[in-house]
Amino acid sequence: MKPVYLSLDFRSGTPIYLQIVEEIQHMVQEGELIPGDQLPTVRQLAAEIRVNFNTVARAYRMLDESRLISTQQGRGTYILDRTGAELDEKIKAASLEDQLQRALQNLTRQGFTQGEIINELKRIVNQGKFQTENEE
Repeated sequence: MKPVYLSLDFRSGTPIYLQIVEEIQHMVQEGELIPGDQLPTVRQLAAEIRVNFNTVARAYRMLDESRLISTQQGRGTYILDRTGAELDEKIKAASLEDQLQRALQNLTRQGFTQGEIINELKRIVNQGKFQTENEE
């Protein structure tokens, strides 16, 4: 089994399970993990990075659903041979949904209505009042 070194930021707004998914995806894209490589078990990885078992299980489930890994009962979890573009889209979609859900929950807690949020978002997008990290 190849060691998996993950760089996680526990203070970022990105959930840990998504960071795990993104880190493993990145390791595959960079060739650090190749098809056939075995990953640590959910329990092993959770203990290594000191997170809840369910956090790693959720990340592995997401990776399994996107067909980057395959978990075989009693044998382990292995990297599958996949194309990057297909995988990227699935992970990007899940990340976008998660981040929007958290933002909407925060805004709703602050008293904004769904209509106010949608109208403001449309206004910002239409006026081009947002910047990507590369544009700053």
